[in-house]
Amino acid sequence: MSGDVTLLLQAWRSGDAGARDRLAALVLPELRLLAGRQFRGERAGHTLQPTALVNEAWLRLSGLERIDWQDRAHFVHVAARLMRGILVDHARRRDAAKRDGGQRITLTGLDVPAPEDGLDVMALDAALARLEQLDPDKARVVELRYFGGLGIDETAEALGCSPATVKRHWQAARAWLYDALSPG
Repeated sequence: MSGDVTLLLQAWRSGDAGARDRLAALVLPELRLLAGRQFRGERAGHTLQPTALVNEAWLRLSGLERIDWQDRAHFVHVAARLMRGILVDHARRRDAAKRDGGQRITLTGLDVPAPEDGLDVMALDAALARLEQLDPDKARVVELRYFGGLGIDETAEALGCSPATVKRHWQAARAWLYDALSPG
C-alpha cells in the first residue's frame, strides 16, 4: 500500500485530479482507524467525533495545492499535524464557549497522569510546541505515534532513522511530557 500511496501522491502533485480520489479510497479507511483509536479512551459526550475529525482533515489535505508530496510517510506526517491542529482548534472553540478549561482528551500510551475526564488538548499542544523547540525529533516521534497512529517501525521509516532510535525518542518524550503535563 505504501508504494501505491506514493505513486498516487506524485500523480496528484502532477495535476491528476483522479489520483486524489483514488488516494482517498486508500487512505480514508486508515485515517478513520487512526481517529477511532484516538477517541477510544475519550469521555462520553465528546463533541467531536472520529468521522468528523477525518472529514475535516481530508478537506484540509485536499485543499493543499502547493505541497511537494514525497511519500506515504510524508502524507501521514502532514495528516497527523492537521489532526492535531483540528483537535486544538476544537478545544479552543469549546473553551471559549464554556470557559471551563477546555476540551479534554486522553493521551493513551504516554502514561501521563490525567484528571478523570482526560488531558487538556491545549496543554498537550503547548507541551509539544515546547518539546519541538527543545528537540524537534522527539516531538515528531510523538506527533507520528500519537496523532499519526504509526508504530515504531513505521515511525522509523517516516523519519529515516532506526527503530531503536524511535524507541529511545519515544521513551524520552514520554518522560518529558509526563513532567510537563503533571499537575504541580
